[in-house]
Amino acid sequence: MGAGRKTQTLILNERPPSSSTTVNASVSARHLRKNDLGGVIFGCKNNTMMECLSKQLFGLPAPHFAYVRNINPGLPLFLFNYSDRKLHGIFESASTGQMNIDPYGWTEDGSERTPYPAQVRICIRTQCQPLLEKQFRPKISDNFFTASHFWFELDHSQVESLIKLFTPAPFSGNAVSSPITSKRNSLLNVLPAGKWQPIGGMNSTCFPSERMNSDTSGSKKDLRPLAGLAQANRYETLPWDDAGNNECGSSSKTSSSTHEDGEFKPISEWDLHDPEQVNMDFVSSSANPSLNGESQTFDEAGEKDVDIVLSKLKQLMADRERLNEDCSDDIAGPSVIRGIHQDDERFPGLPSDSEEYEKILSISSDPYPDIAQLRKGMDELKNIALQQLQRTRALETKLVESDMEIQQLKERVKELESLALVNESLNVSINMLNLDHEGPIYLLGGYDGISWLSALDSYSPSKDIMTSLRPMSSARSYASAATLNGNLYIFGGGDGRSWYDTVESYCPSKNMWTLCPPLVRRKGCLAGATLHSKIFAIGGGDGVESFSDVEMLDPALGRWIYNPSMLQKRFATAAAELNGVLYAVGGYDGNDYLKSAERFDPREASWARLPSMETRRGCHSLAIINEKLYAVGGYDGAKMVSSTEVFEPRTSSWMMGDPLNHPRGYAATAVLEDSIYLIGGMKDGASCVDTVECYKAGSCWRAANSRAIGKRCFLSVIVL
Repeated sequence: MGAGRKTQTLILNERPPSSSTTVNASVSARHLRKNDLGGVIFGCKNNTMMECLSKQLFGLPAPHFAYVRNINPGLPLFLFNYSDRKLHGIFESASTGQMNIDPYGWTEDGSERTPYPAQVRICIRTQCQPLLEKQFRPKISDNFFTASHFWFELDHSQVESLIKLFTPAPFSGNAVSSPITSKRNSLLNVLPAGKWQPIGGMNSTCFPSERMNSDTSGSKKDLRPLAGLAQANRYETLPWDDAGNNECGSSSKTSSSTHEDGEFKPISEWDLHDPEQVNMDFVSSSANPSLNGESQTFDEAGEKDVDIVLSKLKQLMADRERLNEDCSDDIAGPSVIRGIHQDDERFPGLPSDSEEYEKILSISSDPYPDIAQLRKGMDELKNIALQQLQRTRALETKLVESDMEIQQLKERVKELESLALVNESLNVSINMLNLDHEGPIYLLGGYDGISWLSALDSYSPSKDIMTSLRPMSSARSYASAATLNGNLYIFGGGDGRSWYDTVESYCPSKNMWTLCPPLVRRKGCLAGATLHSKIFAIGGGDGVESFSDVEMLDPALGRWIYNPSMLQKRFATAAAELNGVLYAVGGYDGNDYLKSAERFDPREASWARLPSMETRRGCHSLAIINEKLYAVGGYDGAKMVSSTEVFEPRTSSWMMGDPLNHPRGYAATAVLEDSIYLIGGMKDGASCVDTVECYKAGSCWRAANSRAIGKRCFLSVIVL
């Protein structure tokens, strides 16, 4: 059934903001079209920045969803820290802009709804030094609407100018803090130093070189998967010191063995699942990296080094034996050697100084003890390398076990979350069963005299029980509600400062809200009804202009489209559906409050005038019982009224009904069986009402027991 709609009238002197005024206390919107949106700045403080980066999630208050929803994957993003007024970048969106990706983010213990539901997942495009406000302010000067506040929406030229300002952050060490790369670094401390080759850019992690092959062009090409680069893109893998420098070593610190293309090469995720290959690469990088263009293990390189030393020593021995053979048998001592002339053709290049001869003769004639010592040293090195390999394999095994435990814990968390959701649904179902068979009546949003509400409550009139359900994503008043396929829909309205075009639907069985396609334009104080499995948003306005527009949500199309407009503009109107026909009654046309009424028959596809009421009224309620329309209460342009008028469709005429006990407007009506319940509202144009009146055909209005309701006006009411 349709219900009365609340309005923002001249009584409260409320006007919606223009496009240049703030959406909330500190942020304003430019309302760029999707094609014109080049990037978005998100906000944070010191106490929320780490959560933004660790969760890879940015968020803004709900009113910003008007442009956050236009974010597509890959759009450049920036993060402004209000604490030190620095701009961080460069980020990019990893998802579309959505509501409540993390419904409890940036709260103290996760028990409350997030204050920043307009969210988007992010990743790092380029890690850069942050910009001071005096650096980036000139590039987005058009966005500053006060000395310290600016619009977060950026056009393409502003994004291009900002990106040119950012400077890639230099590396300052080789420490990396990601869970995977930190374990890799711990392995490097126990392995021999090897060649280091940079590859992968700023976000890569430094590790010993891996095998490289040459392609047909002769350039180096890494044949391993670069999955590690994705892990390196996580913010927590790039810790920064106080000077803003990254801990990973820069290319300026590489040794002469650095690869010629000047890039650090990270160990990839593929390596983590192949311990044998990782061990082989570590050992090969610590020994001679290549012989005849191929990589060898530590053992192979050690054996070849020994063979080279032995070959050199054997060559020296052979030369000495040839020297002895060329001399006569009596050339056996220093005196004979000294007698050899320095120009003797048999001994070319011999030194002429006698001290040099003494040095030659002092060399031991038996070099094999030195060779044995070298062999012993090589054996010790082999043992050390073997121990290091064993330790590496043990660490790799622990790493794999840790990964398995983490995966098991993640699955357990998912199970617990599923159980919590089931328990919550069961509690909601139990609460529904505890309500009487007449209900429940759903109360949505409104104003309690102190604050604008986002609450959703179910109310049982007979038992006077109020049950709180999951709230909406933002405060909402002056809205309209309708039902479709067992779900509740609320659309339009505002929060006292701005009007909405957003639409949300609520599923009672799951106790969950879902964001729906928005209205064609922002509006409040509109009416709503359901006809032929389609929802109609009727009339309304933006506080400056009253509308005669009618929008229709077609689930098959998945969007709102314009339907034939009414004959008159109707702000703060009321509407209902009866026997396949829509009725719109009263309202405000921008000059006067109206007595008139009209109806829409989809078979005729046009609106037709009906007889007028006796009383002008807007911000009233419209209810149906016994196939008759009841226009209840409202405001006539000078005062709140208590009168009730009844329309009989069969005779197309109005008649006066029983008046209310107290004049009121901005109330809401709900029909249970053959009774009308008028809930809350405002009296005297200033005070919220906390009472409920009930009317049953054949009797008069009476006060109902309603201690559970409390003060509430500008709300929406619906019965499923």
